[in-house]
Amino acid sequence: MSKLIEVAPIHETGKGAGRVLTMSTIAFTLMFAVWLMFGILGVRIQEEFKLSDEQLSWISALAVLNGSMWRLPAGIITDRIGGRKVTLFLLFATAIPAYLVSTAQNYYMLLVLAFLVGFAGNLFSVGTAWNSAWYSKDRQGLALGVFGAGNVGASVTKFIGPALIVATAGSTYALGVQGGWRLIPVIYAVLLVIVGVATWLIVPRVDRAPGSAKPLSEMLKPLKDVRVWRFSLYYVAVFGAYVALSAWLPKYYVDNFGIDLALAGLLTATFIFPASLLRPVGGWMSDRWGARKVMYFTFALMLVTSGILMMPNGHITIVHPDGAETQHLHYGIQLPWFVVLVFLLGCAMGFGKAAVFKHIPEYFPDNVGSVGGLVGMLGGLGGFILPPLFAYSKTWSGFPSSTFFVIFILTVICAVWMHVTIVRMLHREEDPKHAQTLERPVKEDQS
Repeated sequence: MSKLIEVAPIHETGKGAGRVLTMSTIAFTLMFAVWLMFGILGVRIQEEFKLSDEQLSWISALAVLNGSMWRLPAGIITDRIGGRKVTLFLLFATAIPAYLVSTAQNYYMLLVLAFLVGFAGNLFSVGTAWNSAWYSKDRQGLALGVFGAGNVGASVTKFIGPALIVATAGSTYALGVQGGWRLIPVIYAVLLVIVGVATWLIVPRVDRAPGSAKPLSEMLKPLKDVRVWRFSLYYVAVFGAYVALSAWLPKYYVDNFGIDLALAGLLTATFIFPASLLRPVGGWMSDRWGARKVMYFTFALMLVTSGILMMPNGHITIVHPDGAETQHLHYGIQLPWFVVLVFLLGCAMGFGKAAVFKHIPEYFPDNVGSVGGLVGMLGGLGGFILPPLFAYSKTWSGFPSSTFFVIFILTVICAVWMHVTIVRMLHREEDPKHAQTLERPVKEDQS
């Protein structure tokens, strides 16, 4: 074991860091595509199995659940044995249920397989801990931002899915593989095996494991810190809502704007791309100006965009004493403006995701695996809770735009908690007994 694990110097950029970052990002991009493939496949699955919106939402929700619930132990294990082994295990293990999705014959079988495929989502906390171990503190923000840009994998199915589904529908291939939506998970299963083999060959055999000599109790100790839970809530808003919308938007476009699935997938990509590809920019901004300022900007932009998007289309009807009716305050958002606002919402989430994870190696440099795992887990669980909440809020209110009302309320809670904490910290700083520098994160208020 000693020949395969490097314990020190753990806070310096390692010689093989570039290979680790490259392969972990490729693997994460693919795994994210697998994790969220039901966003596109779900429309055809709903048609074939005659599912309600609520039933369909649970397919994506269960995938997100299993892709979130193991992030804490996955991050801890990565710190203890290195990211190479854990990444390889996840790639090969996910390939099996991904292939089996193509054989699903009923709704309940789909639920089970969607849950198992969701295991792919846990690669995030593995890659975060793995790259943090290989990069020095002054480069971690950008490195984690580049790795996190693998979120763009959510758009892969949106691009290739509709065309492949239409082109191959009704066809049968080798080993009895069916065309249409059933072909997509088979392609992903093959790609998972290929990337797994490439990762095994390319990344350094001697890995870094900063927690290899630490007892489990020491690794879990930071989880008692209230800051960890506050960062987790931020991540629910910027990542959990991102995951939920990535799966929900194709159907939203089809149902509310009357467009076909292919165009809905492309328009959803205009949300996914900025929310993913701007993550490295958010990491760079956090390195340069501080993660706190980036979070303020993130929440402000999310509040403005979701606040407009949550307004329902329609008008107010006033019935006069003589029985006459007049209509006032007509409002209806057109498709181009909707796309622009969702794009800006994606930009905000891209910056915010990087800023949240910039906090972690700064405040908890020796426990990135456990802290990052918990933050990632709770953020992912937000992605599990939100799709059903979108569906039920639409049923209760009758307004499709209630989706964005849910996001608006979540963002308000995060922004208020963050601002109250910072104001409290500034008041403490005015007291000579508690004088401190804002740029020293270890001294931040614990609330």
